[in-house]
Amino acid sequence: GEQGEGESPSPKTDIVFLKVHKSASSTVMNILFRFGEMHNLTFAFPKGGGFQLYYPHHFLAKFVQGFSPLSPRRFNILCHHMRFLQPEVQKVVPNSAIYFSILRNPVQLMESSFVYYKGASAFSHVRSLEEFLSQPWRYYDPASGDRHYARNLMTFDFGFNPDGDASPERVQLMLKAIEASFDFLLISEYFDESMVLLKEMLCWDLDSVVSFPLNSRDSSTKSPLPDSVVEKLKAWNRLDWEIYTHFNRTFWERLDRLIGRERLRREVRALRQRQAELARACLQGTGSVGPKDIKDSSLRPLQHGGARILGYNLKQGLPLELERTCRRLVTPELQYSSLLYKKQFPPPPPPESPRPKHIPNI
Repeated sequence: GEQGEGESPSPKTDIVFLKVHKSASSTVMNILFRFGEMHNLTFAFPKGGGFQLYYPHHFLAKFVQGFSPLSPRRFNILCHHMRFLQPEVQKVVPNSAIYFSILRNPVQLMESSFVYYKGASAFSHVRSLEEFLSQPWRYYDPASGDRHYARNLMTFDFGFNPDGDASPERVQLMLKAIEASFDFLLISEYFDESMVLLKEMLCWDLDSVVSFPLNSRDSSTKSPLPDSVVEKLKAWNRLDWEIYTHFNRTFWERLDRLIGRERLRREVRALRQRQAELARACLQGTGSVGPKDIKDSSLRPLQHGGARILGYNLKQGLPLELERTCRRLVTPELQYSSLLYKKQFPPPPPPESPRPKHIPNI
């Protein structure tokens, strides 16, 4: 409808989030889960309640629980891991849906992938990323089913060929295709600024975009890479590098156009203050802890590959409402997903057992 004076536009509730691997996307997912739960929105869950939409296959509508080609049922939020394919996505969300994703510098992305997906065929026979990059074609097989973890992972998740030609013409086509499908892309290195942009684009309030980092890796396994390796890495992930540099530039252009640096600084400060306030209210200690130190097993994130994934401990004895808010903020993706799935698709009640007939005393 028409905007009245001083009325804020209503928050957008139809959303497609392409969850790109290893790019702070678990944290964004937590934000979407919380918003969806608070506003009683529906999610396009993987069939049978899994955690990925048949990744690494291109997305198909039939992968979604409750989708039927005969019924026009649409879901508010699509955010589980998928390999993007827009015509199929359009079958499960309303036409008005806002599409967005988040990118990460391909250098850090690949370094993270290497630790996290150490078991992937391309990485399993090398001791280090440097060894892999010294002769990648010796270890990398474009025909293997898990090749995408080792090259141009973002390109792959957006639906393109990670071994595709990187000529300027092809790169332009790919960037144009992404721009045609997505309303905006966020940048994980500028996470707080990204949340300010998200809030602006979706007309949400500050508390909806507050978060604690989820599924993040203990920094003890991180080590800076020598420049020569960084250059090889960019060349090997050339398509990802092109996507990242292009959309990093348009990200800042959009922020300047919509928000301006002065207001951006104010909003980032407000966001950080609110996060610090919630951390003080909710968390035991100062922040994230290693997997062994997480007392509540329902808050323990999945450990994967060679990475130690950090989690949180909540303060004991919090008032009920606050406990709920805090718990939602630190619930790992898989647990939160299961919880919302059961809410949206409650299991049928067990069949009533027939009452034993009264046996008269003889």
